[in-house]
Amino acid sequence: MTVRLAPLCLLATLLWPAAAATQATIDVAKITCKQFMFGNIVDSRTISIWLAGYYNGTHNDTVVDVTAMQEKAREVVRYCMANPDMVVMEATKNVLGMSK
Repeated sequence: MTVRLAPLCLLATLLWPAAAATQATIDVAKITCKQFMFGNIVDSRTISIWLAGYYNGTHNDTVVDVTAMQEKAREVVRYCMANPDMVVMEATKNVLGMSK
C-alpha cells in the first residue's frame, strides 16, 4: 500500500494543529532523542512524518510505504531509547543506514 507524500503531509497538518500553533518554527536538527520521545518540543508523530518526508526527499522518492515507515519509526524510537542524548536526525540516519 502506498500513499503520496503531499496528502500525508496535509493530513498531518489537519490532525495536529495544536502542536503547530504552540511554536512557529522548529529546528529539527537540534531535537534530541529524549525530546523526541517525550514530545518536549512537538508531538513525536509530527516529527516522524517530517523525518520520513525529509529522508524520502533526499532520495527523490515521492511514494511512502506506510507499513515500512511505521516500522522504521518504531526502530528510531528503540534506537533513541538507547541513545537519549543523540540528535534525532542522526539517530534516524543510523537506523536508515545513512550514517557516514
